[in-house]
Amino acid sequence: MSNRLANEPSPYLQQHKDNPVDWWPWSDDALEEARQQDKPLFVSIGYSACHWCHVMAHESFEHPELAAFMNEHFLNVKVDREERPDVDTIYMNAVQAMVGHGGWPLNVFATADGVPFFGGTYWPPVDARGMPGFVRVLETIATAWQRDRESLLENARRVTGYLESISQQRPNYEAVRPSLADEALETLGNSFDSHWGGFGSAPKFPQVPTLDFLARHLQRTGSDEARRMLTTTLDRMAAGGIHDHLAGGFARYSVDAQWVVPHFEKMLYDNAQLIRSYLEAWKATGTPRYAEVVRQTGNWLLTEMQLPGGGLASALDADSEGVEGKFYVWSDSEIHELLDGDVAEVVHRRFGIAPAGNFEGNNILTLAESVEDIATSLGKPVSEVQKLLDEATARLRERRSSRVRPGQDDKVVTAWNGLAVTGLALVGAALRIPRFVDAAEEAARFMLTSVRNDDGTLWRTWKDGERRGNGVLEDYIFLAEGLIHLHQATGKIRYLDEADAIFGKAVELFNREGGADFYDTPAEGTGLAVRPHTLQDNATPAGNSVAADVLLTLSEVTSRSEMAERAEEIVSGVADLLTEHPGAFGRYLAVAERLYSTPYTLVIAGDPTSDIHRELTQLALAHPQPSLVVTHATPKLDERTLHRYPVLQERAAVHGVSTGWLCRQGACMLPATTVDELQERLRETDRSLTAEA
Repeated sequence: MSNRLANEPSPYLQQHKDNPVDWWPWSDDALEEARQQDKPLFVSIGYSACHWCHVMAHESFEHPELAAFMNEHFLNVKVDREERPDVDTIYMNAVQAMVGHGGWPLNVFATADGVPFFGGTYWPPVDARGMPGFVRVLETIATAWQRDRESLLENARRVTGYLESISQQRPNYEAVRPSLADEALETLGNSFDSHWGGFGSAPKFPQVPTLDFLARHLQRTGSDEARRMLTTTLDRMAAGGIHDHLAGGFARYSVDAQWVVPHFEKMLYDNAQLIRSYLEAWKATGTPRYAEVVRQTGNWLLTEMQLPGGGLASALDADSEGVEGKFYVWSDSEIHELLDGDVAEVVHRRFGIAPAGNFEGNNILTLAESVEDIATSLGKPVSEVQKLLDEATARLRERRSSRVRPGQDDKVVTAWNGLAVTGLALVGAALRIPRFVDAAEEAARFMLTSVRNDDGTLWRTWKDGERRGNGVLEDYIFLAEGLIHLHQATGKIRYLDEADAIFGKAVELFNREGGADFYDTPAEGTGLAVRPHTLQDNATPAGNSVAADVLLTLSEVTSRSEMAERAEEIVSGVADLLTEHPGAFGRYLAVAERLYSTPYTLVIAGDPTSDIHRELTQLALAHPQPSLVVTHATPKLDERTLHRYPVLQERAAVHGVSTGWLCRQGACMLPATTVDELQERLRETDRSLTAEA
C-alpha cells in the first residue's frame, strides 16, 4: 500500500511512495500531526539522482521492521531538496554545524516546529565503517525523547540561535578595490592542483563560480596565472571521465583528483553553467576545443534534457538497473566484441581502455592519448585515424543506446532553467548555433507561462502540470538573468521587459531591511523556523551574487545609477571574505571584475532578423570583455519603452542598416554599420580596458 507520497509529483518522492515508512511530504499538516502525536520529526532530504539516497532507501527505508519502529516513534517527512531548497538550506546549515560536514541523503531529527536538534547524512542500517548504524541512531533518539527530552530541546535552542545568527548576519562593508582580485588569485593558487586542475583534493567539483571569476579576470587583465588555472582545469575536465565522450555532458563531480571516476549523475545546473564557462574560455583564448565542448554539451542538453513544451529536466540518475554507472562503463571484452583490428586499437588508445579497467573492473572513457599521437604511432594520417574514431564512437553510442537508461528526473526547476536559458542563448548567439537560441526561447516561454502566477510570483518546480514550492531568490534572479541574455541574443525587447519585471518582484519579496542583499525566501508562507539568508556560492552561485550581476546590467540599460550602487554594496558586504575564501565567493569576484573597469554599452539598432544585425550581435557576444553590456533598439519602439530604457533613445539604424552604437558613460563612438567597423570600436574599448588594468 502506498504512503502519502503517492500524490506528490516529485520523482524523488515517488521513489519512496511504496516504502513501508509512513512518509509525509513537508507541509504544515505534517508539523501539526507531529504536535498532536507528541512525536519528533524525522526529516530525510535527498534528490532523485542521488546514489547514496538510493542506497539508504534500499538498506533501511524498505525494511518493514525498521519502518515500523520509525512509524511508532517519529513523524517521518521526505523532502526533495530541489523542490524545497529553503528546507534543505536550513537543515544543511544545522547538520554542518553539528557534525562538521553535510551531504545527501541529509537526515535530521527536529521538533514539531521544525527546529533541528540532531542530524547527519548517510547512516548504514547497523554500525559499520566507523559510522553508527541507523537502527542505533533511531533507538537513541526515541529513548532520549521519552526520558531526556529537555536535553534535546536545549540542543534545538542552541541550533536555533546559530541559524538565526546566520540569517541575520550583517555585511562587513569594505571597498571593492582591484587588489582584491590579485589577493584572491593568490589564495586560490594555494589550493590549485597545477597538474590536474581544479582546487583541493578528491572529491573534485567543477566550482563554476570560481571559473567565472578566472575567465573574467583573464579577459580584463590577461593574467597568466588566471589563464593557467582556468585552462588547466577546463582541459583536464574535458579529457576526464567526468565528461561523457560519447554523448556530451558532465557528471556532477569526480571522486578522484584526476577527474577520472565521476559520481555518474548528470545535473542540469552543472551543464547549463559549464557551457557558459567553456564559452568564456573560448572567448578569452580562442581555443577551438572549448567551442567543441560547448557544442557537445549544448547538444546533450537538447537531446537528453529538453522536455515537450520546452522546459528542461533536472537530472539523470547515477544508477541504472540498481548499479552506479552501469550505463556508462565498458568492459575490455565488450570493446573487442564490438570492434576489431585498427578500429579497436584506436579506441583502446584514445579512451584508455585496459583489461583491468579503471572502475570496478570496467572502463570509464577518458581521453588518454591524442589523435595526433595515435596517428604518428600507427603511421597513418590524422584524418584517417579521426575517421576510424568517428566510426567507432558511432558504434559505441549505438550499443550504449540499447542499454537500460538511467532514470530522468523530469521535474522542471525554475532557477536551473534560468541558468539553461542564459547558457543556450549566449553560446547560440556567439557560436552561431540558431537551434540553441531557439531552445532558450522555448524554455523561457515555458517558464513564463507555466511557473508564473498572475501576480508575478514564481513557483519553484513544475511537473506534469502540477506546481510545487514558492519560488526562492535564485528562481527569480536566475530567470531574470536568463531573460536578459535572451534579449541580447535575439534582440527582442519583450525579454528585457520580463527580466525587469521579475527582478522587481524579487526586490519586493526578498528585500532585506538594513542591507543591500536579499533573503532566500519570502517573508511569509515557508513554514520555516528561520528565514534563510545565503551569501556563499555553492555548486550554483548564490542568488545574491547573481543579483549583483543583474543589477549592474539593468543599471546600464535603465540608467538607474542606484542599481549599480546596490550591486557594489552587495559585493562590498563580502569583500573581506573574497580574499580569505575566494572558492566560496567566486561569482562575487566575477562581479567585481565589472566594477573594476568602466562599463560600455553597445546598442545594436535595427531589424534583429536581418543578417547584418545577427552578425553584429554575434561579434559582440563573442567579444571577451566583462564590462560590455549588449542591448537592442528595434524599429518603432514606443514611448514607454524608450522612457524605461533611456540608453535606447536616439539610437537608430543608419540608412536602414543595423548599426552598432558603442557608448561609455553616455558618450558614444561613431556608429558602426559593418562588422569591421564594430570590431575596430571594440578594439578601442580593449585598449582602454588594458590601460585601466
